[in-house]
Parts: sequence; structure tokens; C-alpha cells
Amino acid sequence: MKILSIVGTRPNFMKIAPLVREFRKRRIRHVLVHTGQHYDREMSQLFFDQLQLPKPDVNLGIGSGTVVEQVGRILIALEKVLTDEKPDIVVVVGDVNSTFAGAFAAKQLGIPVAHVEAGLRSFDWSMPEEINRVLTDRISGYLFTTEESANRNLLNEGRSRKDIHFVGNVMIDTLLAHRREAASSTILQRLHLSGKGYGVLTLHRPSNVDTKKSLASVISIIGELQKAIPIVFPIHPRTRRSIQSFGLGPVVGKMKNLTLTPPLGYLDFLCLMDNARIVLTDSGGIQEETTALGVPCITLRKNTERPVTLSHGTNLLVSMKKGKILAAARKAMSHHQKAGRMPPLWDGKAARRIVQLLKQFIQ
Repeated sequence: MKILSIVGTRPNFMKIAPLVREFRKRRIRHVLVHTGQHYDREMSQLFFDQLQLPKPDVNLGIGSGTVVEQVGRILIALEKVLTDEKPDIVVVVGDVNSTFAGAFAAKQLGIPVAHVEAGLRSFDWSMPEEINRVLTDRISGYLFTTEESANRNLLNEGRSRKDIHFVGNVMIDTLLAHRREAASSTILQRLHLSGKGYGVLTLHRPSNVDTKKSLASVISIIGELQKAIPIVFPIHPRTRRSIQSFGLGPVVGKMKNLTLTPPLGYLDFLCLMDNARIVLTDSGGIQEETTALGVPCITLRKNTERPVTLSHGTNLLVSMKKGKILAAARKAMSHHQKAGRMPPLWDGKAARRIVQLLKQFIQ
């Protein structure tokens, strides 16, 4: 049995890590392909080191570019890799360009595809990730889901129940496996923070950062919040470029209680989240992680593809209106936060279930 998995971005690395550990335990032949969609040290190599991932067997070195450029280059490079390796099955994770390109290349070559984190839907076709999710699921023969809403979505799209496997959340496998180690991070001391005495912000989605109007609106919200509590902002390269190009640097620079940092390694960021009073984000994965950690989260979007974080977790979706976001944040910071609980099967054993099923499929 030979499995080939494809990753390209930080969220992918976090999702593949527990699967790699299970492949090792069971002595399953595994080929790890890194497309190079994220390629600098903080966005790639540091995560491999901290998650104890092996050096990729293949690094395609795709780099940055438009969606079409990235997908096209990945497809061309993967065709040769898949033809040479001849895996029994290809595993893709998440919803990034590397996910869709990997699934498409394998399907065209007649190789079965398994999608980890299948069925999540925002129903917002302006999101590049939604396109990747839907197309990857349509291509994949084995659909591993993290929550019940994903099962329903796939059934509503005409998929057979036998193709859908509710296994839990590999992202949470990784979090639970590294939470104790992350607690020894010195990030709070380095940033002069006290536990539960600060907020965390992440921001990178095109809907928030690709136009001056939308980015200025979010910055205005943060400007108000940082008056009440220190905010730490590990800034994504895309967001940094937008702040500079839209001339918003001076506005951000005047915020005395806002601390900008470069992108952080996994352990530092997990420690930062775990000790935060509140997290504000437009990231899907962070909605899940804050739910697992029991940290109040406000999602800076009009929708979420992870509704279990709303029904079970600590996540709040309050529209993008400044007044509503500020009111929700102040309520959460005053210890009237939403009580959350761990969603079903978010128990650190998702990867084990997936690998058991993969063995059944291939035998």
C-alpha cells in the first residue's frame, strides 16, 4: 500500500501532521508532496520543524501567483510526480489551491482521491476556498468530514452515504498533541503580555483586505477595541502589502495598543491563542481552534463554513457592522462570553480513524 499526500500551506501542514504520525506507526509507505504554495521560513519550514513533519519527499517549489497560475503550475508538476510514484490513493487536505490542484491531477490520472475536511460550505462563491472545496469534493471518492453539517451538505449535493465518513477534526488532533508543549513558549514574555489580558487578531481574506474600503473598516473596528485591551496582530504578508498600498500605515501606526508581529510559528501562536481574552479572525481554522481551547472568538465575516463552532463552540458571527462587532467583543471581554463545548469526535483520534478507513479502501 502506498499513499501520496499533498500539502501547500500552513493549515495543510497542521492537518497532515497527525496523519503522517499514523502512517509511520502502521509502517505505511507514504510520499509527502509539498507544492511550495507557502515557501518562506515562517510560513513553511518552521511549521514542518515544530510539527515534526519529515522533509517532503517532493517539493514542487510553485511559489506565489494568481489562482490560475498556481493551479496550472501545480498540475504540470504533479503529473510527472504521480506518474512516477503510482500511489494507490492520493490524500488532500483543506481548501487551498494545492488541495484542488492535487485532487484534479490525481483524478485525471485515474488515482482515487480522499479529501480530509470535506463537505464544509459557506455558500459564498466569492470565496476562492469555497470553489476549491466544492470542486475537490466532486472529484474525491472518499470524503472525510469534521462535523454533521458537512455530512448534510454532501448528501444534499447528491453524494452517496457510503462515500461520506464522519471522522472528526485532524486540526484538533494537532492542537491537542501540542498544547502542553506550546504552554512553554515564551511568546507572552517577549511581547510583554499577561494571560487573559490581551486580544489576538488575524486577517487575510480577500473580502477584508483586498479593497481599501473593507480594510479601512476592519482597521477602524480594531482601533476602537485596542483602546480597551492590547491587541496582538501577527500580520499576514497579503495584509501587510494592502495596508502599505492603500496608505493605511499611518492609521495603524497611531494605535498605541496594537502590536504587529511577523507571522508566528505554530507553538507560539497556539500559546498566544490559548492565553487570549478574545480572538478576532477571518480564518476558518482559528474558529475551530478557539472552540477547542474555549477562547471567545468573533469571526470577521458574513458567513462561516464551520457552523459547529457557532452551535457548539465559542465562535460568534455578528455581521460586519462595526457597532455589532464592538458590542459582541465588549460582552465577551466582560466575562459574559458564550459558553462552548467540544464538538462530537473532536477527541484527538481523527487521524487514527482516517488511516483505518484508508487501509480498508485499499485492501
